[in-house]
Amino acid sequence: MATVSVQNPPAIEAPRSAIAWGAIFAGAFAAAATTAILMLLGSGLGLTLISPWSSESAGLTTIAVSTAIWVVIVQWLSSGIGGYLSGRLRTKWVGVHTDEVFFRDTAHGFMAWAVATLLVIGMVAFHSTVLVGAGAHVAANVAGAATNAAGQNAQGNNNDGATGYLVDTLFRPADPARLTTAGPEGGEAAAAQATRILGMGALQGEVSQEDRAYLSSLVAARTGLSPQDAQARVEAVLARANELKAKAQQAADEARKASATAAILGALSMLIGAFIASVAGAIGGSQRDEEEAIVVTA
Repeated sequence: MATVSVQNPPAIEAPRSAIAWGAIFAGAFAAAATTAILMLLGSGLGLTLISPWSSESAGLTTIAVSTAIWVVIVQWLSSGIGGYLSGRLRTKWVGVHTDEVFFRDTAHGFMAWAVATLLVIGMVAFHSTVLVGAGAHVAANVAGAATNAAGQNAQGNNNDGATGYLVDTLFRPADPARLTTAGPEGGEAAAAQATRILGMGALQGEVSQEDRAYLSSLVAARTGLSPQDAQARVEAVLARANELKAKAQQAADEARKASATAAILGALSMLIGAFIASVAGAIGGSQRDEEEAIVVTA
């Protein structure tokens, strides 16, 4: 018995691409425009929550939460509109399986979201570049003026900061009264030394016992307090400085946590926006094919 071989007909490649870039860009532009409009609207609504009168202005927590919620709403609405338009405006694929059509519509919605995201990022980056350029121009002018001023006052500035503190330790008098009894100038010199000591203590994390003793002597000589009262005042000031430092560190830690939370929520919101755009693209494409089928049947 002869064996007859049956060959499958060669697959015919589609004459055009499965990607309708016109529909994708139309949806992306619509999403970007929607984002801009809604962000402006959100800015206007946000200004209504702020008042120069503290009793009438909303709290920082309320403003931050409202802003986060509005940004999520903007992301989801613009993604849905862009994805739907990208699916609804694409041309019909003839002879394509239903599952493949669903995948292509979903991909069109996702691509519209991706293009819109890049457009918004580009606009924000351009705006930031313009602001940075203007700020750099102003900073250059200020730096030029500051350079001239620094040249005129170089002699006085050499005694500031860590270098000034080290110089003070070289010429620190054995009796602080010699520094503080010279009238107003002596008081300014004592205040300058105390400032540098406190600055070095903040830099190192603590004020040494030697510096504490010298500060107590300066305060006693300048104010007329007893050594015990002067030491108590110094310790009270140092304790308050430590409290302010702890509050600053706590505020910085809270800002770090808030930034991390905002970044995570923003990323999740964008992922959900991509999903919404993909689903909206599938819905738009399905409705387009149904409408065309009804028209053809009629």
